[in-house]
Amino acid sequence: MDFKNLWLRQAEGLGWITINRPDKLNALNRETIEELIQAFENWRHDEEVLAVILTGAGEKAFVAGADISELARLDESSGREYARRGQELTLIIENYPKPVLAVINGYALGGGTELAMACHLRLASETAKMGQPEVKLGLIPGFGGTQRLARLIGKGRALEVILSGRMVTASEALSWGLVNRVVPTERLMEEAENLAKEIIKNGPLALGLAIEAINRGLDRPLEEALEIEAEIFGQVCATEDAREGTAAFLEKRPPRFRGQ
Repeated sequence: MDFKNLWLRQAEGLGWITINRPDKLNALNRETIEELIQAFENWRHDEEVLAVILTGAGEKAFVAGADISELARLDESSGREYARRGQELTLIIENYPKPVLAVINGYALGGGTELAMACHLRLASETAKMGQPEVKLGLIPGFGGTQRLARLIGKGRALEVILSGRMVTASEALSWGLVNRVVPTERLMEEAENLAKEIIKNGPLALGLAIEAINRGLDRPLEEALEIEAEIFGQVCATEDAREGTAAFLEKRPPRFRGQ
């Protein structure tokens, strides 16, 4: 499939998705949302792609928000549908069976912050700025911002960010746990690629099941969450990868995982 607003490439077990609308600061419009859904679905069962790196084209923005010309035309019904489609994209990413790394190379505002929060790991440049400025337009976040931000940084800080609409610096984002790492701009892609390559040395089934265990258990009571972990631990114990990984350790050799 040819994409109008995305640039895709894959090599060495990694897939890169670059949102390619630099003249619009990579703003999310409906077409881009649909293309992102399709791109992630295309790689879901691709054995050559073990992890995905998501970023934005140019040096100014990851995603500077939603396309305001589209927002201006929404009414109650179309607004609800628009939010649900954006939320569907973020749920696909959040529950993706392969690690997804957001590389925040500039502004990540509104839908950009929501997209980044759905990714499993977030690396930001020193000049990155994040935020949910929707209230400045008389709106609220609609792609999961009111829910994920509070889960990541706490209710009080989330309310401050959302109600003020202010931008959060990279250093603040790091101290709050909104991003995993802050990296000098010139080293950002290299650092993301190195981290992704470190991750994909591990068992691919184990990676996906670890993501599932965390996501399913996160907001459950501990006893219930531990039962989810035990259930998934049992599943992974029955895989060929688990047998290969433990055998390789005992035999003092690198494992040869096959995703089975």
